Amino acid sequence: MITTVTLNASVDKAYHMDRDIGGGEVMRVAECRNSAGGKGLNVARIVKLCGEDVLTTGLAGGFNGAYLESMLKEDGLRCAFQRIAGETRSCINILDPKFGSTEFLEPGCDVTPQEEEIFLTETFPAALRSCAVVTLSGSVPKGMSADIYRRLVETAKALGKAVILDTSGETLTEGLKGLPTMVKPNKEELEALLGETVETEEDCLRAADKLRERGIDYVVVSLGKDGSMMVCPEGAYVARPPKIEAVNTVGCGDSMVAAFAVGMDRNSDSENLLRFASAVATANALSSETGSFRQEDLDSLLSRTEVSKIR
Repeated sequence: MITTVTLNASVDKAYHMDRDIGGGEVMRVAECRNSAGGKGLNVARIVKLCGEDVLTTGLAGGFNGAYLESMLKEDGLRCAFQRIAGETRSCINILDPKFGSTEFLEPGCDVTPQEEEIFLTETFPAALRSCAVVTLSGSVPKGMSADIYRRLVETAKALGKAVILDTSGETLTEGLKGLPTMVKPNKEELEALLGETVETEEDCLRAADKLRERGIDYVVVSLGKDGSMMVCPEGAYVARPPKIEAVNTVGCGDSMVAAFAVGMDRNSDSENLLRFASAVATANALSSETGSFRQEDLDSLLSRTEVSKIR
């Protein structure tokens, strides 16, 4: 089983407009779609699509938190969220003909030190009891310690779990100190972490090696349209998925995290682990829904994704 963690979940509202947005005007929404949002929840949906058992946990509060949990149950996802006093945030995405997508992301409510401690010492360990792999994804709400991911990584590893960390900024910097099993930084995040320019594939390989030297088993770096790179105990690999006409690239990173978790749960070898994760992420780009793919797309992409050992 796989456990996914979403500390800063949200009720996502997609406002579909039938005319251009105008400043200072009253705008009527043509269609509104609500969903349970958060990177870890996207991960959970993909894990479920891959046919593996998944439990999602995190923080939820107020009417929005109850609504979020009800939507997850409608999606067929098991959840064990900790209730908090604050209100779960909302995030709005306005889609109009002129500007495309305009997002308004709330920061999240204040979490008290007591609520954080309960999650760390009670809620989180309980959610790990039956799992082999745990994913930690996304931002953290206001009030939570910058080192919360480090402490969660250390807790999970002490219980013998593989840990995938996918975050950014200070929470990534601090989280790396816990030595997660796998991280998935992009080029910009590598530059911020190491204080050096990362442009070419050779730069990516050198930067990934430096993170591996800290004690992180798997370092995965996106190469954009050129695929992805993985440095691991068996060496270094590059995956080249086939060229596609992307429909929706939102959630591709979360899909890759989910597929790595599934592959680790299945004890896949490194080459097949990277091939599967790359194919799932590419299949997500062929779906109009975030955190989704069609099985026929995945089957086709698996046979056409090339993985080469470069070292």
